[in-house]
This record gives sequence, C-alpha cells and structure tokens, in this order.
Amino acid sequence: MHIELTGEPIDVAAVLAMVEADGAGAVNAFVGTVRNQSTGKRVVRLHYEAYDAMAVGQMRRVAEQAQEKWPMLQKVAVVHRKGTLEIGDVAVAIAVSTPHRAESFAACQFIIDTIKKVVPIWKKEEYEDGAVWVAAHP
Repeated sequence: MHIELTGEPIDVAAVLAMVEADGAGAVNAFVGTVRNQSTGKRVVRLHYEAYDAMAVGQMRRVAEQAQEKWPMLQKVAVVHRKGTLEIGDVAVAIAVSTPHRAESFAACQFIIDTIKKVVPIWKKEEYEDGAVWVAAHP
C-alpha cells in the first residue's frame, strides 16, 4: 500500500507502477485533474490545504477499508496534491489492482468517494473575480 500527500506534481505512470502485481488481471485508476470551471464560474487555479498527519492517516484507513470490502484487492496507491494547482494539474491519483475488473472498478470508486467525504483536505477555488473555499470536509 502506498499513501502520500505531496506538494509536488503527481506522476500518474509511477502511481500505476506501484500497483503492478503478477496476480492482477485488472488495474484501475482514477485521476482527478483541475478543471477550468465550477458552478458556472471560470476557475483560474485551485489551492489545497490539509491537516497532513490526519489526512495521510485517513487516506490509509480508507485504503484499508477497501481491502476489507474487497479481499482480492492486491495493491493500492493513493497520492493527493496540496498547494497551488493550475488548470490541468493532477490533484489526486488512485490506483488499485485485483484479479478481475469488477472489484477493481468498485474499489477505486469507493476509495475516491470516501476520501472526498472523510479526509481533512480543503480546496479553495480561485476565480477571475475572487475565491471560495469549497468541499471543506470532514
């Protein structure tokens, strides 16, 4: 299992490589990127802040929950950015490997959906005319 919170750009190929396994017939990934609009407003950039130790611990717990739900889950990698991100930058990369695709899809979706609900990472959207903190959780 690889869990990381970083201020550096995320290498998606490296995240995928982290979950390679001889018994894996399926590798699934979710890559979240910074888009140029939200709620009808033009986004200029995003800024992520986190309570680092708690965020890493919570991401690890989510990955462990996925392994409990899908015992065939072989490897998991979760990498989330913090700091200022520009349009097109990768904000989060999640990869999982399983023997079959159904578990791979389900585990990957569970991980991103749960991370967005429970991990203390906060996002500020910067617009041309101001900025707003959104998706503050938990």
